[in-house]
Amino acid sequence: MFQEYLQRIILIAPPVLLALTIHECAHAWVALRFGDPTAKMLGRVTLNPLKHLDPVGTLALFVSGMFGWARPVPINPRNFTNVSKGILWVSLAGPLSNMILAGFFALVLRVFSTVGARYLSGMPGLFEPLFIMIRLSVVINVSLAVFNMIPIPPLDGSKVLGNILPPEKALSFSRIEPYGFLILILLIMTGVVNKVISPIVFLTVGLLTGGGF
Repeated sequence: MFQEYLQRIILIAPPVLLALTIHECAHAWVALRFGDPTAKMLGRVTLNPLKHLDPVGTLALFVSGMFGWARPVPINPRNFTNVSKGILWVSLAGPLSNMILAGFFALVLRVFSTVGARYLSGMPGLFEPLFIMIRLSVVINVSLAVFNMIPIPPLDGSKVLGNILPPEKALSFSRIEPYGFLILILLIMTGVVNKVISPIVFLTVGLLTGGGF
């Protein structure tokens, strides 16, 4: 039992760390491109996972394989030339980066599935774990993108929604921000989040992999 658990951790760790790191680094990099150096000054424009990981959010992604989060990237919207546009694209950057990564690994998976059979039989100790990690990378990156687009603070989707709503509705929506994390935890604990995002995740994974997952 312990050996199986250890093997699972070893296989899931690289995809999880890569997905979370790319997600947060993308937020920081886009913020810098739009004129806000706050994240850069705090060392967040980096692929070093230690700069981005949130213990609880990372553990949630390890356990669930579906939802998790890293430490939010700090931004100062006053540095943006266009505040609304800056916040919108910085918020979208994380989920978009995960979808790009998922697309890349889906392509690798298709190639691997086509030409990798002979290697799997010849060197299963090397290629089979690699094949599993590639598959996990597709699911984890899609999951992280979909989860973070849920329009509940502090997730990216809430900032996207807040910036496309009319001003009066955006103001009303912003009033739930102090309670957002509690609402999110409640929805996770009751299984609502899993029921909502699972069909979207597996539909997207199927489209990316051509149904060969």
